[in-house]
Amino acid sequence: MNIGFISFRLAGTDGVSLESGKWAEVFRRMGHKSYYFAGELDEPGSTEGSPFSVPISGAKLVKRAHFKHPTAIWVTAHAFGSPKEANGLRIRMENAVTPLKRALHEFISRFSIDLLVAENVFAIPLNLPLSMALRRVIAETGIPTIAHNHDFYWERARFANTCVDDILYSTFPPKLPSVRHVVINSAAQKALAERGFDSVLIPNVFDYAHPVPGPDDYNADLRSEMGISEGELFFLQPTRVVRRKGIELSIELVSRLEMPIKLIITHHAEFDTLDYLEELQALAARSRVDLRYLPMRFEPVRRPGEGIRKVYSLWDAYIYADFVTYPSLYEGFGNALLETLYFRKPVLVNRYPVYRDDIEPLGLDVIAIDGAITNETVEAVKALLADPERARAMTEHNARVASEHFSYEVLQRCLEELLASF
Repeated sequence: MNIGFISFRLAGTDGVSLESGKWAEVFRRMGHKSYYFAGELDEPGSTEGSPFSVPISGAKLVKRAHFKHPTAIWVTAHAFGSPKEANGLRIRMENAVTPLKRALHEFISRFSIDLLVAENVFAIPLNLPLSMALRRVIAETGIPTIAHNHDFYWERARFANTCVDDILYSTFPPKLPSVRHVVINSAAQKALAERGFDSVLIPNVFDYAHPVPGPDDYNADLRSEMGISEGELFFLQPTRVVRRKGIELSIELVSRLEMPIKLIITHHAEFDTLDYLEELQALAARSRVDLRYLPMRFEPVRRPGEGIRKVYSLWDAYIYADFVTYPSLYEGFGNALLETLYFRKPVLVNRYPVYRDDIEPLGLDVIAIDGAITNETVEAVKALLADPERARAMTEHNARVASEHFSYEVLQRCLEELLASF
């Protein structure tokens, strides 16, 4: 079977792109071929040999599909924020839908696509014309489609005030006979049910059967290159710098531990969250926390160089981390948590709603907080750092639990059932 993935962006290490790649890999193991259609794609061969490599058989880059395309930016700005419709909004949307429909038809025809996977296109209105175009193509052709919904528009305040309620009602998500809806957490499943939609819950996954990488000649100098001295601890914050990641809690933890620690952030701040980064850096300075913002040193794939020009993979950071901080206030699921469990690292987790409802009941052994660093939290982390055997038992247990519930084998069983439903 030829399977076509459709999204705004299928590149880099955002959650949607990562999970799309995992699905593509599992589809490959099932004997299917995958093809990508998006407004941004990784360069061919750029992820080869990395944990983020995606086994696709072909791709179509359509820049109009990106949420950063000028038309998409204009439409989003005028469709949300006010109930009053701007002059020309509908005309501009329709003018953008036409070439996107044409591109989708060309993609389906060129690669003889048998089934589509819409990655968040029917969940978040980041590019309304693409979502509208895809809905129309599916309605006209009846092509079997899986809507893989990672997070819905009603979960974000920025989409609450709108003049396009009719489009949101018809398209986010669409109720079409050839579409099966997939969600990644139980809260989303409940929200869809309240709107009259059946859905299948498939959590985010990780390849737990793959051997865990370790130190090698390339990453042997990572700690020294990060400025981590002998006797210092490496606390890893493996997330983007956005407010919902709660990174101020990581800074507070390090401050209150009063130990020689470097707290390293491996991912970039967004263009609209640079102010948050500045706040964190100021807070760290006041708290006497050695915070290192080093996204320029970590990418999905290693990039050899000398000194500060040498780039490590994100996996290299996990290998050498002593402790992972994951105090997110909200996550659709939690990819960084799955990675942490795979690398068998002790972790601090803020009990964000999806963790509390869908992950915690499975019996993970972590240091959990409820939105605040308490004296008990600090003492628990100190005790764990002083007891390597306890940490080893904890992380091995967590890896077993994760493998049972979030593995590629679990995903394959779910996809087999989903395909059978067509």
